[in-house]
Amino acid sequence: MSTEHQNPLAGSDSVVTVEKVTELKRSDLYDLCDAAEAAIIDGGGFGWVTPPDREVMERYWKGVMAVPERILIVGRLDGVIAGSAQLVRPTRNNEAQAFACNLTTSFVAPWARGHGMARKLTQAIIEEATALGFGILNLDVRETQRAAITLYDHMGFTRWGTHPHYARAKGRTIAGHFYYKVLERPEDETEPHA
Repeated sequence: MSTEHQNPLAGSDSVVTVEKVTELKRSDLYDLCDAAEAAIIDGGGFGWVTPPDREVMERYWKGVMAVPERILIVGRLDGVIAGSAQLVRPTRNNEAQAFACNLTTSFVAPWARGHGMARKLTQAIIEEATALGFGILNLDVRETQRAAITLYDHMGFTRWGTHPHYARAKGRTIAGHFYYKVLERPEDETEPHA
């Protein structure tokens, strides 16, 4: 997420909702691909610097839905998917880190910024991780994604390190910041659910 922009097409009464997705309808897949492509072009992609071919993008999202360790949360602006974030659980053979999960691939399309969607997506990930019994939520972000960094700082994430050679985009090396958040765990939970 680079900068927050008000969508000139969306009124002040626009409605932002977030939801956990267990299957993607064809129309939602199209909206998700469109939003991701717009975010990538704006520099707020999640690994991509240039949008891939549409077929590759569709396969990526279908793959997300097929991986049991991934949970997809989407954000909608007036019913249209405009952003998403993923919670990634550790693999079953990673017993030593079974208490921690990751927030990854978070983005909001430029045309949907300025409505609080990024905060709602992040909060939904925090709530999902907490409900699953995780004690730590990790994430990393490019230093160029200033709005995301501000959001994570305000939501109580702790920056624990910076990697000076985190990513390369447009011929330039970009640093990345690493964060964690200690989650409030339900009292009766001792281990995360699979």
